[in-house]
Amino acid sequence: MLKIKSEEEIELLRQNNLLVSKTLAEVAKLVRPGATTEILDRRAEEFIRDNGAEPGFKGYHGFPNTLCTSVNSQVVHGIPSSYQLIEGDIISIDCGVKKNGYYGDTAFTFRVGQIDESIAKLLRVTREALWKGVEQAIAGKRLGDIGFAVQAHAEKNGFSVVREMVGHGLGSNLHEPPEVPNYGKRGKGPKIPEGLVICIEPMINLGKKEILQDRDGWTIRTLDKKPSAHFEFALVVRKGKADVLSTFSYIDKVLNNKTY
Repeated sequence: MLKIKSEEEIELLRQNNLLVSKTLAEVAKLVRPGATTEILDRRAEEFIRDNGAEPGFKGYHGFPNTLCTSVNSQVVHGIPSSYQLIEGDIISIDCGVKKNGYYGDTAFTFRVGQIDESIAKLLRVTREALWKGVEQAIAGKRLGDIGFAVQAHAEKNGFSVVREMVGHGLGSNLHEPPEVPNYGKRGKGPKIPEGLVICIEPMINLGKKEILQDRDGWTIRTLDKKPSAHFEFALVVRKGKADVLSTFSYIDKVLNNKTY
């Protein structure tokens, strides 16, 4: 059953997703060679709590931390640790908050210093693929239209799309129906109604699409050990044009002014 949100609920979700966006911008200030993923996690939790919210991921099905920090071949759900970032790494940071009974959920993949040109292209194309999906999140379209748009852009550029991990609905639960795949066929799948809040989150691999789960029970990585990128927005399905609740503008401002 799809949960259509009222305008009051949408505004709470907007506030929470903007808080996630600001949290990721705070973390962006610390992403550099030598930083540990634990340091990033601590800063995120501190910022979220200072803003009157709770970390949305911490304790969720037993997840131990505030952030999912997924480095290089890790696709999603990486656990913060003493790992020190090095020049040339990429790191997907996925963050959630909970406040006033509703969630926020957004992700961004950062470069650490200078990265290989092919990996830079992977990041650019994955971010573009996210926007291709957003453009299809219009009332009356189908879920397959979103997935097709993401998949077509990724594969046109020589990359592959993870199948097992998908986007989702968002509201008073972190994961609500429907599942939002990053692949699909035009005109297929359920129609998406106005007022539905979903997260679109392309997970795009430099190499092949196959993945595996680490023994920690959380971390998902590429089978071929090649890098993967991940970007995520929360949005409201509207008539004519999606209403995006997340933003990368705070992050971009930090990155544009950053010197390593």
